[in-house]
Amino acid sequence: MSKPNRKRYVMQQVRQQFEDAVGGPEIELELLNGEVITFPHPLFAEDEWSTRVDEAETNRDKAHAILGDEQYDKFVAAGHQDAEIGILFLAVQQDMQSQVKKRPTR
Repeated sequence: MSKPNRKRYVMQQVRQQFEDAVGGPEIELELLNGEVITFPHPLFAEDEWSTRVDEAETNRDKAHAILGDEQYDKFVAAGHQDAEIGILFLAVQQDMQSQVKKRPTR
């Protein structure tokens, strides 16, 4: 017997609402040379990725953990500094918090 006023969430619908709110499961970053690289959105990242990012201690380690080796090389070749990834990641987190608060409920 169902309980009155009980809400049931459908995981796929919840995920889709959050993807829509934050712009999708990946972050796109346009580099100084115009090339675009991507990395997982923190809300949708696999556990291994999140663990590597959380355990990274230096700016360089954090940049490698977020971007991966190939995209990190492109990032540096375009003239960017490791610390910029920290700034970008902070901006993504702030945007995520702002957008999630505005998320429509169904």
